[in-house]
Amino acid sequence: MFRYNKISERAQNLLKILVSRYIREGQPIGSRTLSRDVNLDLSPATIRNVMADLEEMGLVCSPHTSAGRVPTVRGYRLFVDTLLQIKPLNNEEESHLRRQFIQEYDIQRLLEQTSSLLSEVTHLAGVVMLPRRDSKALRHVEFLSLSEKRVLVVLVFNEKEVENRIIYTSRSYTSAELQSTANYLNNAFIGKNIKAVRSDLLRELQETRENMDKMMQAVIEMADKAFDSDETMERDFVIAGQTNLMEVADLSNIEKLRDLFIAFSEKHDILHLLDQALKAQSMQIFIGEESGYEVLGDCSVITSPYTVNGGMIGVLGVIGPTRMPYERVIPIVDLTAKLLGSALNHC
Repeated sequence: MFRYNKISERAQNLLKILVSRYIREGQPIGSRTLSRDVNLDLSPATIRNVMADLEEMGLVCSPHTSAGRVPTVRGYRLFVDTLLQIKPLNNEEESHLRRQFIQEYDIQRLLEQTSSLLSEVTHLAGVVMLPRRDSKALRHVEFLSLSEKRVLVVLVFNEKEVENRIIYTSRSYTSAELQSTANYLNNAFIGKNIKAVRSDLLRELQETRENMDKMMQAVIEMADKAFDSDETMERDFVIAGQTNLMEVADLSNIEKLRDLFIAFSEKHDILHLLDQALKAQSMQIFIGEESGYEVLGDCSVITSPYTVNGGMIGVLGVIGPTRMPYERVIPIVDLTAKLLGSALNHC
């Protein structure tokens, strides 16, 4: 773990100016440029020495020989954690955000509106995780055979929420077996929480495994896989403004952009990252490689959870280049999460 207290105040100040200028200008920052900064009273030689120290600590690097320096992921992290001065939104910006949540929408439209709003205001990609539902009451279930060992599960939850899932079974089941299994679950567990259904059946499996007939074996396997409590299966997100990233010079590599758009389409990696952010229960900033996904290596992701009835049920945020204006984006994400939570409480 890197220890920030090892860096002198002078070096921290120099790093702060370098990162701020690089975010603003997008070009490597040289010692001569820094020596002309009005906030520094240091000779060019002293600046070169401090820059060399920062490079040795892995906080800045030179993209080309004899070029200026740019911040590394570690440099951005130090900047964001200890040097960044968050700028409060001005009255006009805050009023604009609040006005977008005055009208009443259905939940899906509200989430889509929010991701578009984040994109519009930040000029980055806005993403909103669909609310997690801790309570899903089973209303109806059907199983349809697709092919050998593949079954389509049609689940109806709560009032009219429908989900389709494909599961892979340990053996092939006949249509009659699947119908019998669905009948059993519909008769025995209607109105019960699906997590409770799954846990009850698995407990029954442990208690009566030896005397269990083929019918109950089928019921338990189907319930185990159809009601899998892996939360990533129950998640989705809406995203807007992906094309904004095509205009960012730092992300102009066509192959990297393609991989990023594929990740947005396939969703799994992004969902996993959003799920990590939700579990943290606070604003999270993933910079470059910190996300754990190569496809996001040149990106930063800023997220904040939104709360309904006192419980954190999702996160929203923005995805953009590591060279983003953090001091402006962070308060936008924070306020938007609060406004979305408030709006959902009234839906």
